Amino acid sequence: MDLKIAGKTALVTGSTAGIGLAIAAKLAAEGAEVIVTGRNQAKLDAAAHTVGQLGKVRAVLADPATAEGARALTEAVPQVDILVNNLGIYEARPFVEITDEEWREIFDVNVLSGIRLSRHYFPGMLERDWGRVIFISSESGLMTPGEMVHYGMTKTAQLAVARGMADATRGTQVTVNSVLPGPTRSEGIVEFIRSVVENKDASEAEREEEFFTKLRPLSLIRRLIEADEVAAMVAFLASPLAAVTNGAAIRAEGGILPTIA
Repeated sequence: MDLKIAGKTALVTGSTAGIGLAIAAKLAAEGAEVIVTGRNQAKLDAAAHTVGQLGKVRAVLADPATAEGARALTEAVPQVDILVNNLGIYEARPFVEITDEEWREIFDVNVLSGIRLSRHYFPGMLERDWGRVIFISSESGLMTPGEMVHYGMTKTAQLAVARGMADATRGTQVTVNSVLPGPTRSEGIVEFIRSVVENKDASEAEREEEFFTKLRPLSLIRRLIEADEVAAMVAFLASPLAAVTNGAAIRAEGGILPTIA
């Protein structure tokens, strides 16, 4: 399918690995000029090489989780057609042990980074009457996990920001949406699953089975999602073909969420 984004400029934050890298690769393969970002030069170079094999890519070393990093990024890339706010961190931690500093850090990374960039790029999209802003939220934004309440809070906040921004797009060809992935395969999720299951010495497959049986029992697919599967949804939302999807929270979580959520 031709997603009709050839020639568009797309910025994907947190794009050196995982979902972000998969999104960048998918957009590049569809003909968009993709800007990949990260804090580590070696990882950034590797990501740019991977994406560059599929299409046009530009790498910018910057961290939008800080005001200075966001400023450096927007100065290097003044205008984009597609903004994917993917940057995020997570960890399993008992609620009573989460410090004020940890609450602030996860909010800065997961929420403020996207706010800063959206605040810069969104007005230009409205002025040009075309654009896409996509927040990579999570099923945790609707069903806060007890083992990482601070993470769930940030994902709920993203949903609120995206829906509020969408209100300003009335009558335009700009859309703002959120995507809600479920647990998606990466090095981080493998270690996360090990940290929360009871049988930490079991094989990776057995730990994954225990995770879905005991901690995510509502999952319909009963497996980790692949990053490419999330990227396909994001690429569609970035396309003119998704023009009627606006202000939406699109599920890509494998059926973990009940229908009423």
